[in-house]
Amino acid sequence: MAGNNMNNLTTLIKRLEAATSRLEDIASSSPDPTASTNGTSAASTAANTTGSLDPQTSSTPTPRQLPEPLLPSIEGFDALMNGEVEAFVSRSEGLGGLIAEQSASVLRAFAAERKFLIVTTTAKRPDIQSPIYMEILKELQSTIGIVNDIRVANRGSPYFNHLTTVSEGIAMLGWVTIDPKPVDFVNETLSSAQFYGNRVLKEYKDKDHSHVEWVQGFYRIFKSLVEYIKNHYPSGITWNNKDGIDPQEALRQVQSGETRAMGAALSSSGPPAPPPPPMTNFDGAPPAPPMPTNGISSSRAPTSDMGAVFDQLSRGEAVTAGLRKVDPSQQTHKNPSLRAGAAVPPTRSDSQSSNGKSPIPSKRPKPESMRTKKPPRMELDGNKWIIENYDNPPERMLEIDAQISHSILISRCTKTAIRVLNKANAISIDSSSQVSLVIDSLVSSVDVIKTPRFEMQVLGTLPTIMLDQVDGASIYLSRESMKTEVFTSKCTAVNINLPGQTEDDDYKECPLPEQIKSVIRNGAVVSEIVEHAG
Repeated sequence: MAGNNMNNLTTLIKRLEAATSRLEDIASSSPDPTASTNGTSAASTAANTTGSLDPQTSSTPTPRQLPEPLLPSIEGFDALMNGEVEAFVSRSEGLGGLIAEQSASVLRAFAAERKFLIVTTTAKRPDIQSPIYMEILKELQSTIGIVNDIRVANRGSPYFNHLTTVSEGIAMLGWVTIDPKPVDFVNETLSSAQFYGNRVLKEYKDKDHSHVEWVQGFYRIFKSLVEYIKNHYPSGITWNNKDGIDPQEALRQVQSGETRAMGAALSSSGPPAPPPPPMTNFDGAPPAPPMPTNGISSSRAPTSDMGAVFDQLSRGEAVTAGLRKVDPSQQTHKNPSLRAGAAVPPTRSDSQSSNGKSPIPSKRPKPESMRTKKPPRMELDGNKWIIENYDNPPERMLEIDAQISHSILISRCTKTAIRVLNKANAISIDSSSQVSLVIDSLVSSVDVIKTPRFEMQVLGTLPTIMLDQVDGASIYLSRESMKTEVFTSKCTAVNINLPGQTEDDDYKECPLPEQIKSVIRNGAVVSEIVEHAG
């Protein structure tokens, strides 16, 4: 019995010696014995495998290859996603509802941009007009559109300003298409987001500070993105034109996951790496997938986590299976009446941001030919007559029975004749064409702006006429209005017609000057009308 125990002890000692020798061989053959993958050291990995080794085996094992490092540009973008973007998503999840749903789409948009950046590091630059370039951008454009669709589908939400802040700001990811100053584009997008974000700050600064932190966290994404661009792409996106592969092939590799870790995947030999952390299913729940926070260095952390994100995104149309179908009755481009419920932009004084930023520049108005024609309207709203959208009306002349307290606003009218009966306060004509106006008397003035081929006849008294950007005007004054003052700015072909000496005499046409000569006399600028003789 004692002999059997001694034999067992001897066998155990030999097995321990063999295991120790094997560990020493592994340590001597590895370039970095302390190198780790996903937080697990090579030595500990090897120790876990010794239990199944034959103590008599003397062959040297094949060492595991070290992971290739990520490119600095990809590492920097991963740091941005693990930092400010993840913090913003966490705050959004705290607020919940539509805000959390939209933040999940924001995270998907950043993940799509990461895939685009990986393609640029492995492929030659394609023609920006080519179909493959648009195919590379397709996923990024789609995810950005989803962020905006959430805002459009929830115009009546009490968090509409929150949703609009993000939908305006997500356009910052379009910097990848801007050359040569993408930083300026991001800063302009920040101004657009601040236009609505500062509304949230103003509304919640004394009510709920979590909303204030949410807005400020979103602003910090812009600042981090600007620093990232300055460090890696100060003049715009660079492609691998020297050693790059075909863009189509690079896109295929990224979509299939072959280059998603950019060299961080291990070789097929040896035990497989630990599985990635559990990910949130994009199909159902809106919250964003959590980033790894287990102490792994920032250069290694995105390897497994972002790979799982790409596994989700690479499923194609299945990713969007959980999105809500928008009924045609809720689509604003098919129902113009829904657009009336949108928030009205504030005046300039309200749009100034709390940190002194200028408001976003206004968008160019559409040409008249492209605008949706609205029905004509003539109504009295309080003390203001509103006449608009008339285009060659069948009535020979529109008549207004005015009072001394009434002001009259005429806008977007074409080939329209208007008769103002009795004495009114003031008349304003804006963005019209070929408007004819006949008035009795006014207390104040007639103000005409951007109205070519304008005609007016005054039967009584009129103190002031102001013309701005008027191309072609004929004004007939009465004997009682000889003291009328006329102010012009950027006007051409303006004629004032004065009555003759008697009732039978014709009107005398007096053109207003258009050419001004300015000279310096005695240290002062003197302007004179240019007269042409002959």
